[in-house]
Amino acid sequence: MPSNGDQIDTRIEIVTPENIAFEYRVAGPFRRLPAYLIDLGLRVVLFWLGLMVFMLITGLLGVPGVGLGAGLVWAFLLLWFYGGLFETFWNGQTPGKRMMQIRVVTVDGRPINGLQAILRNILRTVDAIGFYQVGFVSALLTERFQRLGDLACGTMVVIEEPQWLREVLRLGDPEVTDLAARLPYRFQPSLSLGRALAAYVDRRATFAWGRRLEIARYLGEPLREKLNLTAETNLDLLLCALYQRTFVAEREGETPGQSPFAAQGLEK
Repeated sequence: MPSNGDQIDTRIEIVTPENIAFEYRVAGPFRRLPAYLIDLGLRVVLFWLGLMVFMLITGLLGVPGVGLGAGLVWAFLLLWFYGGLFETFWNGQTPGKRMMQIRVVTVDGRPINGLQAILRNILRTVDAIGFYQVGFVSALLTERFQRLGDLACGTMVVIEEPQWLREVLRLGDPEVTDLAARLPYRFQPSLSLGRALAAYVDRRATFAWGRRLEIARYLGEPLREKLNLTAETNLDLLLCALYQRTFVAEREGETPGQSPFAAQGLEK
């Protein structure tokens, strides 16, 4: 990503080694604050509900002190692991983030792993020093609005595109299938091209049509010439067709539904 100081909005561009560019809109502190308050309110509600259940059960059993101890353990889990567990299993989102349509990803645009999710939430205690002044100042001083927990874990928070932009063409569409059938059968992509195809198809749903075609042009135009296709060939459909031929089409010895990265030995 260029860092020439000319950024005038919250959009950043990430370029993969295969020269595929992906654009994200990073979420600033004032977009993230409502999400945090929603999650805080939810944690308070969950704490009191859990405490009442523990006290009721242990009270009926004649050991109310155990219920209080269980309530303290419940509070500890909510305080330290609520955000980390949700972000691990909800693909970078908590209930508050989902309501505000923001998501945590790595600085190179990939989904975060469990360690990053847990650690960035534990380090929130450092950002919270001085009523979150540390985290607020850190976010304002970084191009991607990263608090200290994000800087330590290599993560950032991005805004998801509105849902109407994500109603996109499925790979099973007849146009993709037809184009895939017209591709040269002997054409086999390299490992780097396979990674680029998988990355593009995996993320294309987050882009509007115009942006999708702009991104597809970098990889699609050379491929269109190499495959001797007409100039009218839709480059977005071409990349989807190549992906389908490479990873999805049933061939002898292939397992349907296999990870596209595993299919060509691309998984790390």
